[in-house]
Amino acid sequence: MSRSKSTAAKDTTANLGFEAKLWLAADKLRNNMDAGEYKHVVLGLIFLKYISDAFEEMRARLLAGKGDYQGSDPEDADEYKAENVFWVPKEARWSHLQASAKQPTIGKVLDDAMVAIERDNPRLKGVLPKDYARPGLDKHRLGELIDLIGTIGLGDAANRSKDILGRVYEYFLGRFASAEGKRGGEFYTPQCVDKLLVHMIAPYKGRVYDPCNGSGGLFVQSEKFTEAHGGKLGDISIYGQESNPTTWKLAIMNLAIRGIEGNLGSEPADTFRRDLHKDLKADYILANFPFNVSDWYRADDDIRWQYGLPPKGNANFGWIQHIIHHLAPNGIAGFVSANGAMSSNQSGEGDIRRAIVEADLVDCMVALPGQLFYSTQIPVCLWFLAKNKNADAKRGFRDRRKQTLFIDARKLGTLIDRVHRELTDADIAKIVSTYHAWRGDSSTKNKEPGTKKPTAAYADVPGFCKSATTAEIAAHGHVLTPGRYVGAEEVENDGDPFEEKMPRLVAELHAQFAESAKLEQAIKANLRGLGYGG
Repeated sequence: MSRSKSTAAKDTTANLGFEAKLWLAADKLRNNMDAGEYKHVVLGLIFLKYISDAFEEMRARLLAGKGDYQGSDPEDADEYKAENVFWVPKEARWSHLQASAKQPTIGKVLDDAMVAIERDNPRLKGVLPKDYARPGLDKHRLGELIDLIGTIGLGDAANRSKDILGRVYEYFLGRFASAEGKRGGEFYTPQCVDKLLVHMIAPYKGRVYDPCNGSGGLFVQSEKFTEAHGGKLGDISIYGQESNPTTWKLAIMNLAIRGIEGNLGSEPADTFRRDLHKDLKADYILANFPFNVSDWYRADDDIRWQYGLPPKGNANFGWIQHIIHHLAPNGIAGFVSANGAMSSNQSGEGDIRRAIVEADLVDCMVALPGQLFYSTQIPVCLWFLAKNKNADAKRGFRDRRKQTLFIDARKLGTLIDRVHRELTDADIAKIVSTYHAWRGDSSTKNKEPGTKKPTAAYADVPGFCKSATTAEIAAHGHVLTPGRYVGAEEVENDGDPFEEKMPRLVAELHAQFAESAKLEQAIKANLRGLGYGG
């Protein structure tokens, strides 16, 4: 499903109208409930509304009985499952829930609805929230929330309604992440970062894998990208894994509300302790793994440690090597990492990084501005690894062997509130078009994001981007910090000849000295008047 034109035209999620108003209304109903707890109440209801709308759309087709649906039974669950639509039993349909919204038993009605949906749809087994009847949840406010969510998509075509529900779900995930602060970062990556990662590696078709998928935002962005570039839902096969049970459920709901099929494993599991996709070789890997984790499971003889044994006190290079291990022979990966991984030499990390550089895996490094994430205010970086740059050259890309692109994007981004920054669509386009130009992609699909214009030829830009050789990286001790390579930004020449400019600057300096002396005398006089001067 593509975003509506009105939303796509916006630069940042801060500009959204309908979703923001809906959030404010829903947040007023939260009362004293913790944001983390309220998240499941609201998102569960949005999910119910989505599957009910999709069901009613399909039911209308069956009732009309035209074409392939002639003679169909609108109460036959198999008719819905054949079209990849969730079967919704009568007691779980939104019309029934809406009619019961003002009843004191609405909590139990909702729990029964969730149980019924899971019973009839094995794909959702154990995923949906089922504690609406608990004593601490205000049933009057719960009814008001049902009425509020019931307004989403009313008056629109069915597919428009579903698209709006998908947008609302995604927007609410972001707002809950903000409300929860650091804990929110565990399940949510800012949408602008997801979008940047996806547009950089351009997953048109193939296997997409995220070893720590959170609430599934990178998968949603991948499907959006595929459809926006002429593909269709299902052109990419999705594989993921998540260790947090609650977040794993959020991800399954997030994919389902977008109509996306994905293999997230039969249950949540620790990626290091139990790799659920052990034999997978992915064409594209996207990830935002937890930074600097010191308490993690490491088997010393793990096959994934091809470039060196990662330290027990930091999982960063465990994640990076896990990603490399799962790349297909011509695969490409993009992931978020703490800045320290670019330069650390502690506990053998420098040796691992050197081995990865010498294996010619590092395609591009991007330094991002701070304040992008809810979980940390520190600046982070993006790594892009290509398993086989020679194969890329054969597929129409420029021969990039023994070369790495460095982009310093720390000055980009716009503050959307006191503590959070977002990359605008223009910022994303600047980074993406620079990378694609450097790669020299001759594909007809390679256009600047949001335009029909082919990517321009690449050139180093002091202070922003630099193409460096492996030998240059070695000369810098295999440190991958972009600031080491891009240099200083060029200062614009104002055109004044030096012999004219210097006397003028000296005169301005003397005038400032004189003004400073006057101010000093005035301050001393005031102090004497107060009895503090000599």
